[in-house]
Amino acid sequence: MSLQGKKIFITGGSRGIGLAIALRAARDGASVAIAAKTTHVNPKLPGTIFTAADEIRNAGGVALPIKCDLRDEVQIVAAMDQAAAEFGGIDILINNASAINLTRTEETPAKRFDLMFDVNVRGTFLTSQAAIPHLRASGLAGRNPHILNLSPPLSLKPKWFKNNLAYTMAKYGMSMCVLGMSEEFRRDAIAVNALWPRTAIDTAALAMIPGVDLATCRTPEILSDAAYVILNRNSKECTGNFFVDDEVLASEGIIDLDKYSVVPGTTDFLTDFFLD
Repeated sequence: MSLQGKKIFITGGSRGIGLAIALRAARDGASVAIAAKTTHVNPKLPGTIFTAADEIRNAGGVALPIKCDLRDEVQIVAAMDQAAAEFGGIDILINNASAINLTRTEETPAKRFDLMFDVNVRGTFLTSQAAIPHLRASGLAGRNPHILNLSPPLSLKPKWFKNNLAYTMAKYGMSMCVLGMSEEFRRDAIAVNALWPRTAIDTAALAMIPGVDLATCRTPEILSDAAYVILNRNSKECTGNFFVDDEVLASEGIIDLDKYSVVPGTTDFLTDFFLD
């Protein structure tokens, strides 16, 4: 397996899971565009598009940092066109950017509701829309085009809705893009899949949520390794799936996951949302 020479566009990749996926691809020599709005260091959320680009280059890849607010459709189109012009096309889109607000209905301000839908649902839809012509060209050239959304398997069990309805609807909106686009673009050989973690993942954003014990989490590298497997699969055959990270790795014979534990030897992990 290899992502050498692949041209990748990642949303929200200045830190955490998006950056981990970028670095895994960079080790193969991939070209990676990091499209995010963080250009200045935030003490609470370390990492910018420029520090991410430096890490990608140090890992062996080609980096293109692009300031992009996913709430602005003009910026999305401009960012995609810039990356395609710089790299000579786009082969892979990672819809990683996401906003989270874990509140019940009466405690969810309109501005938080709007942010989650603007970034998670609308941002994913419009970024995919902007990427499709480039991915279609990638498919015609036999370059194995993929869209991968960091979103959960769909479920209508009330327990996933009752405590954080707005967030659940927003994340499921990303997954519904997978459900629809995988069929819509199957004839173009564009794979559209989702990936979700079995356990909570140690990221700067998670650390800001009160009460989370990071010792019960895994590192973002488990998702980057799982994404690597998916993105190397045949786009004509592997589409419309809602993958879970440990299941993807197990399919490749990787069952010892201790190296992904924040605290090696941990056996009692905090299960992520949306998985029984």
